[in-house]
Amino acid sequence: MRNEIDIKVKELLANDLQKGVPVLLKDGFHEIDSLVDGTILKLRNPGGKFIGKGYVGKQNKGIGWLLTKNEAEAIDTDFFLKKITSALKHRDDYFNSDDTTAFRIFNGEGDGIGGLTIDYFDGFYLISWYSQGIFAFKELILEALESAVPSYKGIYEKKRFDTKGQYLEDDDFVKGNRGEFPLLVKENGENFAIYLNDGAMVGVFLDQRDVRKKIRDEYAKGKNVLNTFSYTGAFSVFAAAGGAKKTTSVDLAKRSLSKTTEQFEVNGIDVEKQDIIVMDVFDYFKYAKRKELSFDMVILDPPSFARSKKYTFSSAKDYTKLLKDAIAITEKNGVIVASTNNATFGMKKFKSFVEKAFKESSQKYVIEEEFSLPNDFRTSPLFKEGNYLKVLFIRAI
Repeated sequence: MRNEIDIKVKELLANDLQKGVPVLLKDGFHEIDSLVDGTILKLRNPGGKFIGKGYVGKQNKGIGWLLTKNEAEAIDTDFFLKKITSALKHRDDYFNSDDTTAFRIFNGEGDGIGGLTIDYFDGFYLISWYSQGIFAFKELILEALESAVPSYKGIYEKKRFDTKGQYLEDDDFVKGNRGEFPLLVKENGENFAIYLNDGAMVGVFLDQRDVRKKIRDEYAKGKNVLNTFSYTGAFSVFAAAGGAKKTTSVDLAKRSLSKTTEQFEVNGIDVEKQDIIVMDVFDYFKYAKRKELSFDMVILDPPSFARSKKYTFSSAKDYTKLLKDAIAITEKNGVIVASTNNATFGMKKFKSFVEKAFKESSQKYVIEEEFSLPNDFRTSPLFKEGNYLKVLFIRAI
């Protein structure tokens, strides 16, 4: 059994934890330097009363996460099995779907264990560890996952924390059978080529599933679509599948050309009729304006922070300018799909970026659709930062 240490926290954190707030914020502790990743903490209020058990897992959100408010509950294989089994029940509809075979089965604090996510790809499971602390529980969590899904094909992992040169596995394979890649999975009937063995990214961001479906089903038909920060072209695939007249995918990464080409090909879409451009998005906006290009739909899904040779982009500071660039090449009555995964601000702030951009562009607009995370990305109402995704469909009028 893993050692547990008693620790008193400050009043403000104690009150939050009693309400069920899942994150252990640094400023709630008197001293954190001696806390070792993976340690189980028996958290007590300033008066010494037990308020919960958590673990030390240092990451940008804090120094760890609350696990249980039951003092007698052991943090063992059975604990993780209960959490995973409960999470799986909430995804029954996905497991029973014929047209979607890629989704999230465990979403961190939303399913009761902050710092841990598990994604499903047609029989394969991908575990993402977000701190050295949660990684310390690897064997217990693997044992629990195998008990919960005994018929799995294979398990892969991604260490999304600084390993300082340790854990240099070749392809992130953990156990079961190795996959044959690309692995073809379905999302609402369309195909994605997935690589679980090739670096941090696998080929698609599952959290945009509902947005892609909306684009395909209601917005794309007959439209000229620009997809910026396009990664592997997932939005472009759904736009083309929805009858877009043409898609243009723009991304600075050189491999975006081959990756986007592959995604079109596995869906039987003629690549020659689409444009795939390897270029800095900000340079492309200048190019499009100079060439008097315009689009019926512009999709903006930038990273929260990005740096190229010429530009540094922060969504918290620069999204208004990005929107103005998009407005300048959007047709009258066209649509801008504006998205951000920055957890440091909410939808109200995001909408203020939109209002400012259109005002400074002397344009009117209406917001037609709003999206946050799909329901397989469960969140805690007591941890708003966990519901990070904000997407707006904005009609320029």
